[in-house]
Amino acid sequence: MSKLVKIFLSVIAAVFLIIVIAAFALPFLFSPNDFKPEIEAAVKDKTGRELNITGDLELSVFPWLGIKTGKVVLNNAPNFDDKAFAEVDRSSIKVKLLPLLSKKIEIDRVVLEGLSLHLVKNKQGLTNWEDLKPASDKAQTSEAVPETTPEAVPESRKDLAIAGIALKNARVEWNDQKAGDHFLIKALNLDTDALVFSKPIDIKLDFIFDNPKAKTTESVKLATALIINEKIDRFTFNAIDLSSQTRSESVPGGVLNTQITAEMALDLASQTLKLSDVKISSGDLVVAADISGTAIKDNPAFEGAVSIAPFNPAKLLSEWDISVPNMRDANALSRLSADFNLQASPSSADLQDLVIRLDDSMVKGNTRIDNFSQPAVTFNLAIDSVDLDRYLAPEPQQQSASKPIASPAAAVAAGASLFPVETLKKLNINGLLSIDKVKVNNLSMQGFTVKLTANNGSINTNQSVKELYQGSYKGTIGLNVRNPQPTLALNERLTNVQIEPLLKDLKGKDPRITGLVDASARLRGTGNNAQALKATLTGQLSFAFKNGVVKGINLQQIIDDAKSIIKGTPLITDNPKDQTVFSEINGTANVTNGLIINNDLTANSSKLRVTGEGSADLKTEQLNYKLDARLIKAKATDTEPEKLSSLPVLININGTFSKPVYTLDVANMLIEKNKEKIEQKKEELLDKLDKKLEKKLGPGGAKDLLKRFF
Repeated sequence: MSKLVKIFLSVIAAVFLIIVIAAFALPFLFSPNDFKPEIEAAVKDKTGRELNITGDLELSVFPWLGIKTGKVVLNNAPNFDDKAFAEVDRSSIKVKLLPLLSKKIEIDRVVLEGLSLHLVKNKQGLTNWEDLKPASDKAQTSEAVPETTPEAVPESRKDLAIAGIALKNARVEWNDQKAGDHFLIKALNLDTDALVFSKPIDIKLDFIFDNPKAKTTESVKLATALIINEKIDRFTFNAIDLSSQTRSESVPGGVLNTQITAEMALDLASQTLKLSDVKISSGDLVVAADISGTAIKDNPAFEGAVSIAPFNPAKLLSEWDISVPNMRDANALSRLSADFNLQASPSSADLQDLVIRLDDSMVKGNTRIDNFSQPAVTFNLAIDSVDLDRYLAPEPQQQSASKPIASPAAAVAAGASLFPVETLKKLNINGLLSIDKVKVNNLSMQGFTVKLTANNGSINTNQSVKELYQGSYKGTIGLNVRNPQPTLALNERLTNVQIEPLLKDLKGKDPRITGLVDASARLRGTGNNAQALKATLTGQLSFAFKNGVVKGINLQQIIDDAKSIIKGTPLITDNPKDQTVFSEINGTANVTNGLIINNDLTANSSKLRVTGEGSADLKTEQLNYKLDARLIKAKATDTEPEKLSSLPVLININGTFSKPVYTLDVANMLIEKNKEKIEQKKEELLDKLDKKLEKKLGPGGAKDLLKRFF
């Protein structure tokens, strides 16, 4: 028995010795370069392309069976340019010899140096690799692939081991002649550990992406540990570390650095994706997220929590070379953060449980965008408090005495006019915004809400303020931009608003009028900007002041002065108050092309009754009013009506909204006072002239002529 064992071992040893001798002798007895023509001819026969092996081929046998090549060039497909389809400067691949005897494949590192691929799609939509596809890939059928039961992992897959892959200085050029796209991936380097199943494979990748059309260059570096299951349908990427540097004229500042770290699990069988511990950093901007995806092939949907850490928006914009406008508060726009739950698909994004913190304000709610190609936006947002004045441009050192007064509806309309008409036409929005406390133009409001709808060129808002200087406000605005000239419609109402503190906050000085005001406006206008809208406004206004004071005009003093002027007595100058107290002031007005015409102004006080009429031009802010003031001689009783002084005090109001000028119309006052005497004198004069001219013109002729003249 022992003799048989010795014989068997001797045979094995002899075979092994023969293999070793052959391994060392074969390279000397056999040159793979002798077979270059056969290899090139075989490639030509199978692909129809020219293969040029210009470098030497080196063969190794033991302990690795392998081959090394020099430069190898595969020509392009027919009817494409003369550039080579693929080139390799150097390559090597080796298989361990002895494991092959037990049907195990152990491949050494696969190395490709200087790989260059030139990929082209011509103007007809054909690619220069169509002819290299296997026949099964080229045949397109409409038959569905039948479902099969899971199969066991093939033994050949279990017995395959690759020590790693290395790409050095590779290059891929893509030229889409049909779409006009051309980009280049260069300096591509890939290095992996041994490719084994169910164990981490360290991967390092770096390349430069160059897009000449967009004048963009991006340098990318990636490091991760990849785990692949034996079925090759589940991939786990651990410790992903991706960094990029983008250089482009379109990038703020010309350079953008981004760092991404994450963990990722991809399961093709269940079509699920899990991104965890995601962290995206660019300067001071840091975004963290945990995202899950389902049905990623059939109907992809993603959801998860996203958090944007506090950062300084003004500083970040400055770093990106985006100029930050001057604002009244130097600390405005200095802190921003956000948290939300994201639900997204290829065509929509839904942000739920949204919390945004901007400086001292907090925004809560949700918003959704559907159909990214033609976005439809819905939102429901609530802000605790916001001081919009912080973000406005600084006020000039020498402020104009006239500061425009704009209602919430007018402010919305003015804001909308800043956008191009084409942009407004495309809006598709349905949302609600509420603000507990808001300050704008020094005006304070509580309980502000605005509902906005926009679709097919029709923009409508419905806004209200619960507390506006002890009163309230409601208004609507309709903006139609379907036609070349947008049309605006305003409808708003103030109720029981204290006008004095409102005007004081707005203008920063004591107003000329106090009291409670009820007012309404129904206006329409046409134009592409605020000035054009103002010039075309047409509609109706109404106003009613209660228990108010008009400062800057003392009607009692004016009446006393008028009496003194008419009687020729000295003026009384010891009245200390330059104001008039009214129990009510009422009026309505028609607006035509920006001109307000009011013909029914009435104002009542304990001693006076005032009527008036006139106009105010919104375009020029010019005033043209006439007031008729009369003293009350006797108040009304149950049996007698109120009696007024027969002497009117006529007052002209001219100037501008901010600087009205009050003057007495003394001439007309004297005419009114002496109206009867003037009529009597006129008749006497006519009689005298008639007698003198009657002889020449005939009876009655002179009197008729004089009457027509006067």
